[in-house]
Amino acid sequence: MPVSAGFLQHVVDQLSASLPVTSRRMFGGARLYAHGLFFGLIHDDVLYLKVNEATRGRYEAAGQRAFDPSVVKPGTKPMGYFSVPEEVVEDPEVLGQWAEEALAVAGAAKR
Repeated sequence: MPVSAGFLQHVVDQLSASLPVTSRRMFGGARLYAHGLFFGLIHDDVLYLKVNEATRGRYEAAGQRAFDPSVVKPGTKPMGYFSVPEEVVEDPEVLGQWAEEALAVAGAAKR
């Protein structure tokens, strides 16, 4: 299922309260960028943010799951993105905190 325009706009609006977010549609989903870094993605109207070993536990504790890119392109390896709880998506302040953390992870991975 592709990303709905309404959900994509909602997420961008929520994130824009704290970050200069842009999106780019790709392979039926959308990638999210801020400060030139790819820090999040949306697939099937689910928001996923970049994680690392230090941040993954928060997502796992909240019962969230890793994004499986092989559903989009078979044979693709995991990318290190976890789904975000719905209640976080609906709270711009909390979502901004989670997104800033994901942005820091993306920045560290780029270095």
